[in-house]
Amino acid sequence: MLIGRENEIKKLHEAFASDSSEFIVVYGRRRVGKTYMIREVFNGNFAFYHTGIANVGRKEQITRFVKSLQRHGFSVKKAPKTWYDAFDLLASGLERMPMGKKLIFIDELPWMDSQRAGLVSAIETFWNGWASARKDIVFIVCGSATSWMTDEIINDKGGLHNRLTHRIKLEPFTLAECERFAMAKGLVVTRRQILEYYMVMGGIPYYWNYLQKDKSPAQNIDAIFFAADGELHDEYKHLYASLFKKPQRHIDIVSALGRKKAGMTREELLHATQAPDNGAFSKALSELVECGFVRRYRMPNKTTHEAVFQLIDNFTLFHYKFLADLDENGGGSWEAMQNLPAINTWRGLSFERICMTHIEQIKRKLGISGILTHQYAWRSRLAKGEDGAQIDLLIERSDDAVNICEIKYSQGQYEITKEEHRKILNRRDQFVMEQKPRGAAYLTFVTNGGLVHNAYWNDIQSEVTLDDLFQ
Repeated sequence: MLIGRENEIKKLHEAFASDSSEFIVVYGRRRVGKTYMIREVFNGNFAFYHTGIANVGRKEQITRFVKSLQRHGFSVKKAPKTWYDAFDLLASGLERMPMGKKLIFIDELPWMDSQRAGLVSAIETFWNGWASARKDIVFIVCGSATSWMTDEIINDKGGLHNRLTHRIKLEPFTLAECERFAMAKGLVVTRRQILEYYMVMGGIPYYWNYLQKDKSPAQNIDAIFFAADGELHDEYKHLYASLFKKPQRHIDIVSALGRKKAGMTREELLHATQAPDNGAFSKALSELVECGFVRRYRMPNKTTHEAVFQLIDNFTLFHYKFLADLDENGGGSWEAMQNLPAINTWRGLSFERICMTHIEQIKRKLGISGILTHQYAWRSRLAKGEDGAQIDLLIERSDDAVNICEIKYSQGQYEITKEEHRKILNRRDQFVMEQKPRGAAYLTFVTNGGLVHNAYWNDIQSEVTLDDLFQ
């Protein structure tokens, strides 16, 4: 059953109904549901379907491609030696098919590429020299290696430049979509429990599919991640390797960011990772941003070189907080950890990340959905002591206003104390003094359980709760 993806599904249906040939790129991180969506939308009715194989060379890739041709009834009299020949065989076989739309789906395309393989050039020839001149071809290529899909296909400067008819980036589920997914699976869960799952797994449908309805959240997480035979026990080892050909630099970056709540500048990351300052490092950073593991933001009055990079991928954060040491030391149980202080610290950090990926829901609650905004965190340049101001999230608005967002996770309603009230006002005043915003600065609280309406609540202009994040 397909959950969400309404806009993406609409694009696919429109492409199939088009009176001209269509070239569609579908990309997004591993396990986000790209292949499942395409199979479900078209009910598996492909004239040709092939999946690339990881970690094999050009000769074996072409051999597997030929086997897929034969499996779909294509005649192969002579084994091709190049990708040009292989795609010629595909075109010849499609020409012999009856009239009507012909769906070609090539999955995990980046795995099919290797040095000097000529794959992209062969695809250019297939599309420009044959398919685009017809009216009956729907050509879909898909891949998890987002950076490869972006660099080699979407932003190609050669024969594929401006030749794509649709590009679809599949994003992780929102909290609301995860709730719908859980209901479809028959899980009996509260929104607070859905939030807990989201802190661990993010919005990756493949991970959520392993949840069992007869287990509590702690039992499910133990069974999936902490058990030696858990389905996702080794997921982290495969995640970055599946996305990047040389993933160690990417792993070093996210490992450093996992230890820094507020994020780091490029210069700070270079120092933390001891990496050489070169184009390869910049490319790795850009790829992590493109894949959605890291967000990049720049504060007002800061240069591009002072941009901050912040880890926002929930699963990666969960891994570095709890699973990395587990891999080294063995043992451990999520149920047994529930009362540890580290769990509450992690929940607070994860809730902040979730809020940052649900900005549209926050804006909807604030009534500013139609207003252009810029989101960033902020650190005072003045002090590093107790009164040094840091703000979790600022929503700077084009209507000359800014929402200063305090993000708090708590077991129940969050109560603003006298001391916290003083710090909140201090943060607001320092921000106004240093940044001199053009309009009003509104104090906004984002909490999972709501605020206690005590005497200090009166200085808060707006509230956002967990239920609002589900809208």
